[in-house]
Order: sequence, then structure tokens, then C-alpha cells
Amino acid sequence: MRLVLALLGLCLLLVPAHGARLVSQLSNDSVEITSSYAGERLTFFGSIEPDAGSTERVEGPFHVVVVVVGPTQDRVARRKTNNFGIWINTEQVEYDNFPSYFHVLASGKLEDISDITTLTTNNILPEAYTLSSDSGDWWSGPVFGRELVRLMTQQGFFGVQENGVNFLSNNFYSARLTLPSNAPPGPYIALTYVFKNGEIIARKSEGFAVRKIGFERFIALSAIQYPLLYGIVCVILALFTGWLGGVIFKR
Repeated sequence: MRLVLALLGLCLLLVPAHGARLVSQLSNDSVEITSSYAGERLTFFGSIEPDAGSTERVEGPFHVVVVVVGPTQDRVARRKTNNFGIWINTEQVEYDNFPSYFHVLASGKLEDISDITTLTTNNILPEAYTLSSDSGDWWSGPVFGRELVRLMTQQGFFGVQENGVNFLSNNFYSARLTLPSNAPPGPYIALTYVFKNGEIIARKSEGFAVRKIGFERFIALSAIQYPLLYGIVCVILALFTGWLGGVIFKR
């Protein structure tokens, strides 16, 4: 009997506790770009609740990380070297499905939230997208990728805000992100992770779109769908503008 009770107690200890679920919301599900577009602020907010069917309270402390990823594309990083006074591209590395926009909002320093392996495996660090490349050696991929991330950060397309998430209560958080005026159009996804003791206990993904409307959309679609006609029209407009400018200034 004692043996049965001991085994029963051990089984109860091995049963995993109810986890947490994330109830989150995004302020906008669509961002429209017009000629007067100068950027838009998005708000992410949510609460950390017990799993469905659980009556236990979910207690922290928690950390929340929100990762916003823009449209992905194949991107090439090149190295220029000076050969006999001429700067030319001598090496290049191509990265598949590399995000055109990547921003991280966190409730603290990433190194304090979790270990580097967890952050990289879940694509929370921008360097995680540089691990898959066509480089033939182990050295070029990470080196070129680090420089690519640096350049994208300088241009405002990549960024990490380690104080970008604020807790308004023990379980309720909010975060704000301002999309730049040159944000690439296309589908975006916001991935929210809840950490406790360095482990992910809940996650959720939400999508939104950045799209051009009006005349800007017409110009963008024309350049993609009718590239030859678009190029001819641009050349004609350039010649006409130059001729008109010459006539005006000649008078």
C-alpha cells in the first residue's frame, strides 16, 4: 500500500502544471501608405492568463518580447575591395527569406530574459536569419550577415528596443512601435513571446499589412506589371520635363 501511495505521489509530481495563455491585441491590422504618409504608431497590448479550464492564477515575474517581421526576400551581401585603384565586388553571400523589416520590443535586456540558444532558435535575434546562406564556408555567412544586419539597422529597418514593453500590472503589458515612412509594403507578422525563468510559456502571432493606396498604388503596380511601358513613360516624362525646363529658363 505504501508503495502504491508513493508511486501515486510521484506521478502527481510529474504531471505538468497548467501553463499560461496569451490574450493579445494589435491596434491596427492595416497601415495605408499615401503621399502624405510619415509613419504610423502601432500599439501591442495583452494579458497573461491561465490555460483554458485552469482555475489557478498565473504568477510572474514575466518577460514579454514582441518581434515584428516584415516581408521576406532573398538578399545578397557583397564585399567591395580595392583592386589597382578600382573598387569592385569580389565576394558575395546570398541569404534566403531574409526579412526586409525586423524590430524587437522587449521588457528587459534580452541576455537577461533567456539564453542565446533559445533566442536564436525562435528567431528573436536578427542574426538568426543570417544562419541560412549559400556560403561555402562557415566563416563568410556569419561575417557578411553581421554586416548586413548593421547596414539594415543604420537604415532604420532593423532595431532592438530592450525597454519597449511596459507592464501596467503583473499580467498586463503594452508596447508601441512607430513604423518608419519608408517601411516596405507587404504582409507583416507580430510574434509575441512570454518568458518565465528563461523559458517560453506562451506565444501568439498576429498579422497586419502595409499597403499603398491611391496614386502611389497605381504607380507601384504599373512598375511591376508593365515594366517596359513604365520605363518608356518615365523616359518620355524626363525628356519632356527637361525640354520644358529649358524653355522656361531660356525666357
